[in-house]
Amino acid sequence: MTSQIIRASGTDSTDNYALCPNPRAAKTNPWTGAQDAILNDANLALASGTISGWPGYAPTPLHDLPALAAELGLATLRYKDEGGRFGMGSFKALGGAYAVARLLQAEFSRELGRPVTMDEVTGKAHPDLAAEITVCCATDGNHGRSVAWGAQTFGCNCVIFIHATVSDSRKEAIAAFGAEVRRCDGNYDDSVRAAQETADREGWFVVSDTSYAGYMDIPKDVMQGYELMAAEAFDQIDQPPTHIFLQTGVGGMAAAVTALAVRRWGAKRPAIVLCDPDQSACYLASFRAGIPTAVEGDLDTLMAGLACGEVSELAWTILRDHADAVVALSDASAVAAMRRLARPTGQDPAIVAGESAVAGLAGVTALMRDADACALLGLGPDARILLFGTEGDTDAALYTELVGMTAAQVRASNT
Repeated sequence: MTSQIIRASGTDSTDNYALCPNPRAAKTNPWTGAQDAILNDANLALASGTISGWPGYAPTPLHDLPALAAELGLATLRYKDEGGRFGMGSFKALGGAYAVARLLQAEFSRELGRPVTMDEVTGKAHPDLAAEITVCCATDGNHGRSVAWGAQTFGCNCVIFIHATVSDSRKEAIAAFGAEVRRCDGNYDDSVRAAQETADREGWFVVSDTSYAGYMDIPKDVMQGYELMAAEAFDQIDQPPTHIFLQTGVGGMAAAVTALAVRRWGAKRPAIVLCDPDQSACYLASFRAGIPTAVEGDLDTLMAGLACGEVSELAWTILRDHADAVVALSDASAVAAMRRLARPTGQDPAIVAGESAVAGLAGVTALMRDADACALLGLGPDARILLFGTEGDTDAALYTELVGMTAAQVRASNT
């Protein structure tokens, strides 16, 4: 099964995109048993009960952007702002740290021969056992920071693998949580393999936000943590959105949001549009081919958190049936979206959004300029759009360079 790619280009590089409908997706597709084994209501309740008990937990804000909605020709545009999540700067705090806690709970239970409660884990009731455990992962930045924070919070050791183009400031932010950071040659997918190979050799535990053959259980916990973000957002709106635009990468976050949308609204779910950099658009390649298809090369994109060439197998199991289309976007469109959020019009709040937070906004902005794309996806003046702003200025120096203002200056404009 293949799908035709629709391309658009203009004199401004922010207009350039490639759109690929997913012929397998339909709102009438059922939520299957295989999908429910990945993400489900019972495990969402467990994740919510655990994470909401951590110090500093609070639902992140959902901003209404009426001026931007009017500018784009939409009914409503809402933006879930994850920049303040646990002081970590991104939604990733919900996934990696939760998966570390779940891993420690399982290992403590195995070692002690009895069920260990999550309160024992979060209360560091077994420091000697925790000190014998090392967790590791590959990261573009934010997931590694979350895993390192979780390891520090719950008392185990941590080694994080970063690839060649991860910035030094992101490396330093991870190391600030006590993790050892190792830089690898190659791209993100190469660092994933390096983390797994080292863990196999050293007896460590990989806590990854992507899944692959032989590695499925822990990524489910990561994704289940992400689903709490979706639950907050859905509870914060007065009526369901008609469309959700989601930056994708390996697909864990997008699958988590999509999964809850399908379980909550069924055939009345919103249209799901995935959004990725044009230099690492593995879901576009996969939807076009009808099977998971890797994108090769250095995956060099400004949207570093989305620089992933291979889809997560767990995420693919969900998104292949329930994501309606994918759009690949230029780096220029991401910068334009960051600047637009930082300099609002009307009564819209100024928002600090990192370069990997804005692919969804860049996607809807590009498509609303194209009548054919709007007709294909049902976009127009009645559309209610939900976006997930998955990070703030996680690389503060880069943010200032791209936006022309510091994050503090942007936030100060709201006072």
